[in-house]
Amino acid sequence: MHRRNDSDAMDLGDILSKEQIITDMRAANRWEAINELINNLVATGKIKRENQDAVAAVVKKRESSMSTGIGFGIGIPHASTDLIGEVVGALGRSKKGVNFDALDNQPVNLVMLFLVPQGQFQKHLHTLANIAKLLHKAEFRQALELAPDADTMLQIIREQGKK
Repeated sequence: MHRRNDSDAMDLGDILSKEQIITDMRAANRWEAINELINNLVATGKIKRENQDAVAAVVKKRESSMSTGIGFGIGIPHASTDLIGEVVGALGRSKKGVNFDALDNQPVNLVMLFLVPQGQFQKHLHTLANIAKLLHKAEFRQALELAPDADTMLQIIREQGKK
């Protein structure tokens, strides 16, 4: 039986709503992508507007220590902050590709930004591992890249989470 407790990871399907999916990001580089996704979290009420700059600074600080472009066209910018009370995230899809300084030097097409409340280290690691594992599946990535809209993308994510 599956029980949820504080150390349990969050799945993408738990974190996202269709409003938290940007199907056609405008960002050209990783810094713009982070801003675009954080703007989305403010617009959807997941981050307070007055905390926007502080949250962006934390994510960018983490990102500048090492790119979260992990290859396969994936970027997973993330950070811990005490400015949120629960795990929050937003997913962006870029048709033209974002220059993410990725490990394989390839542009990134899917950017999943997530934030974990400060001090929930296990949850942070497990959530990151879950998201990375999911996005490493080629057929899953392809389905997301080809999906016509955010509704379909969310459906694909939720179905994958059950497998």
